[in-house]
Amino acid sequence: MTDGMQNTETAEESVSPKSSASERLKALEAESDIAADYLEELLDIADLDGDIDMDIDGDRAAVSIVGAELNNLVGENGKVLEALQELTRLAVYRETGERSRLMLDVSNYRANRKAELEEVGRKAVEEAKATGTPVRLDPMTPFERKVVHDVVAAAGLSSESEGEEPRRRVVVQP
Repeated sequence: MTDGMQNTETAEESVSPKSSASERLKALEAESDIAADYLEELLDIADLDGDIDMDIDGDRAAVSIVGAELNNLVGENGKVLEALQELTRLAVYRETGERSRLMLDVSNYRANRKAELEEVGRKAVEEAKATGTPVRLDPMTPFERKVVHDVVAAAGLSSESEGEEPRRRVVVQP
């Protein structure tokens, strides 16, 4: 695309909200495709078998690698998965020039972890309501904190993050 074409598309997007939603969906689908290509290449290099599923989850692209023997791509407490997600986001950035909020999952690690964290969040809400004091949770990754913040908000309480990475934690307010 030339710069002139990009400017025309930008003007069209600002005129039609429907067009901008459609364009955003196309951009998310493109992110998924770029990420899938990058991850397929990585799996080939590492000689790992896995299938790649692509989806759009709300306002972000979601890519999952499923298959047997992929625990090495998750690592202890999801640390390898976090690094792989950042590398994949960089690959998308390199191709699009846009920062990506892509979410990567391997062997349903994030899906399972999300269910665990939702329970942690519910228990923290119950404790905060029962005691009337703030509840400080263990340090979490940004993904984990977001899950807990969402549970707390859905329960009608407030929460905040405190501390510095990698020791940043959620505090649930009564």
